[in-house]
Amino acid sequence: MAIERDHLLPSAETSFDLAEVSFPVVSASGCITVHTNAYSVPLRPGSKVQASLYAAHLEVWHDGVRVARHERCHRRRQQVLDLDHYLDVLERKPGAMAGSKPLEQWRQSGRWPAEFDALWWRLNERHGRQDGTRAMIGVIMLGRQFGHDRLREAVAIAVAHGACDLGAVRYLLTAGELRRSPPAAIEVGALRHYDRPLPTMAGYDRLLTGREVGP
Repeated sequence: MAIERDHLLPSAETSFDLAEVSFPVVSASGCITVHTNAYSVPLRPGSKVQASLYAAHLEVWHDGVRVARHERCHRRRQQVLDLDHYLDVLERKPGAMAGSKPLEQWRQSGRWPAEFDALWWRLNERHGRQDGTRAMIGVIMLGRQFGHDRLREAVAIAVAHGACDLGAVRYLLTAGELRRSPPAAIEVGALRHYDRPLPTMAGYDRLLTGREVGP
């Protein structure tokens, strides 16, 4: 090995992609089929995508952008659905959300905590089932902008404080941004000329003795 080391070629700068690549077309149900399994994607039916299948997950690319990522299903003829991919459709048909399979899969995977149900129930009580569900869909959509982990935290805080409003959840998310990004200090410059010492209250200490104060 010591003799051969000086004659070996340098290591490759980039590694080989170990994905199995295919180019499926999005079906009418918003899914692509890879190895007999259907995976949801947030694209229009008829769109052609690149599916990169790895040992543990699947990536879906469209026009150079990764549009979906799923854990790989090693069974056959299964549906792997992400509720986030169906929110735009469910917003127009909110009545279909309660019994939908994407919602069921989110529940099974732990992505739909109890606080979501509590907020959903309050929204339905306040606005009715249709408008309440539509408002809940709006809450879930906030996860696209702020991330689903932060959304779960915000919903938990809103429920704990008795809130039942989309605006309250949005406020908690944006308020967190404000806390993490405090405004920069403003340089007062020439205004320092007007600085004055803080007033002292020592003269009022005599009132603590209980003595009367003369005019």
